[in-house]
Parts: sequence; C-alpha cells; structure tokens
Amino acid sequence: MKKIETKLPGVYIIEPQVFGDQRGYFMETWSTRNFEEMGLHYDFVQDNQSYSAQKGILRGIHFQNMPMAQAKLVRVTKGAVMDVAVDLRKGSPTYKQWVAVELSAENKRMLMIPRGFGHGFKTLTDDVEFVYKVDQLYSKECDRGIRFDDPTIGVEWGEVKEELLSQKDMGAPMLDESDCNFTYEELK
Repeated sequence: MKKIETKLPGVYIIEPQVFGDQRGYFMETWSTRNFEEMGLHYDFVQDNQSYSAQKGILRGIHFQNMPMAQAKLVRVTKGAVMDVAVDLRKGSPTYKQWVAVELSAENKRMLMIPRGFGHGFKTLTDDVEFVYKVDQLYSKECDRGIRFDDPTIGVEWGEVKEELLSQKDMGAPMLDESDCNFTYEELK
C-alpha cells in the first residue's frame, strides 16, 4: 500500500497494491500491519455501504460530533465519485479547507479521513457502490451534517440538482449555524 499526502494534514489517499492477471485481480483493502507501518493507527469497528442509482447524487457533508466522532476509510467498489473531506476543527490552520479526490472501482484508490473532518461525495457515474470503515459506532444523537453549498467552505461540486439531494442534506445548517464541536487541540 502507498500513502499519498493531500493538502489537508491527516487526510491521505491510499493506493493498494493490485495483483492482476487474465483472470482478474486481488488487493488488500485493509491491513492493520500495513496501515501501522504507514503511521496510521485505527481500530475500525463498523463497515458501511451505500448505493446511489444516478450520476449527480450528492451525499454530505456528514460527520458525528464528539464524543462519537468517526475516522473513515472510504472507497468505491462500483462506479466513480468525487469524494470530499472538509476540515471542521476550530483553530486548525486548515479550518474550512477541503480536498476532493476521484475514487472509482477502476482506480481502486481509498481516502483516509481522520476525526474532525466532514465528508461528502458526488456520484460521477450511475450505479455507484460506496463502502467505508469507521472507527466509532453510529450514534443517532451525534449524527450531524452541514450544507453542501456553504459559501464559507466553497466546495466546487459542479452542477447539483436539488431532486438528487436527501431532505436531511437539504435541511442541514451552514457550518457557522451548526453545533459542530470539533476543536483542533482536542483532536491532534
């Protein structure tokens, strides 16, 4: 596995080693040993999967507040997405900055998103299967979101059709109006 830095410290692109021949391919998508050798120490406790039927579906920007904040290792097993991580840690040198990475079944890349970051994606193809690991169980009480189009963050999603957004995402507050409780010092 290869760890590639992004402009946001702690957010990494992970490229697995793929072994293939005329029959297909094999790759490890998670190995405690390999991740620890790369300096990434996570104990994942839950796997999640979502399916998006259409190109242009946007999901996010989602996170769980403390004390149930989640780190995520995300990947696509079918189709392609523009995957986005946003630094939501007050006091961080990169607060409100974001990074976008194309994840696809073809490129097999993964994105490692630490606690304190919001996450969202927009489908670039029809029939997208999105799979991710989290290091904290789901908590309805701590489940949060912020508006995908918050102008203080400015994610460049391209065209977004309201009919392809969930009611939850349409009703999410702007970051400055949310109760997001991440602080930089707390999550170092």
